[in-house]
Amino acid sequence: MKFIELAKKRYSCRKFSTRKVEQSQIEAVLEAAHVAPTAANRQPQRLVVVREAEGLAKLAKTANIYCAPLAIIVCGETEKAWVRPFDKKNATDIDTAIITDHMMLQATDMGLDSLWVCYFNPQIIKEEFDIPAEYDAVSILALGYNEGEVLSSDRHKMSRNPLDSYVFYERM
Repeated sequence: MKFIELAKKRYSCRKFSTRKVEQSQIEAVLEAAHVAPTAANRQPQRLVVVREAEGLAKLAKTANIYCAPLAIIVCGETEKAWVRPFDKKNATDIDTAIITDHMMLQATDMGLDSLWVCYFNPQIIKEEFDIPAEYDAVSILALGYNEGEVLSSDRHKMSRNPLDSYVFYERM
């Protein structure tokens, strides 16, 4: 599959079946995170794989993952991340976003569905999953198999702003 076809195929799944994700698929998703670039190769990320009922119940205290049978909590260590010297922009959020995107697209390529979740209380996540103080819970990637309507790959033509509304050449 061409990359653009893969990118268009991916959508935010909000109705997962109870079917478990196979270990080999989990490993492939984690390998995609492993090869993802990070600023200055600092690799500030840590991933917490949640697949048991007890862990999924802990997640439900603060995040809606729509009954996905698997979730990956994406964390970043801000002190380890690269910092742009001019304005002190810390790359933790960028690095963890790249990793999450790689995992999400790998999942799509294998026939899994996903949902990128940022609406949660990070303090609850840290407490429930024993995340050390130096790490921030940045996002959650819910993974599994869709049990609802699959969105069309052509939906972007009507749901996205046209390119010429936000792409500029040489100057804005």
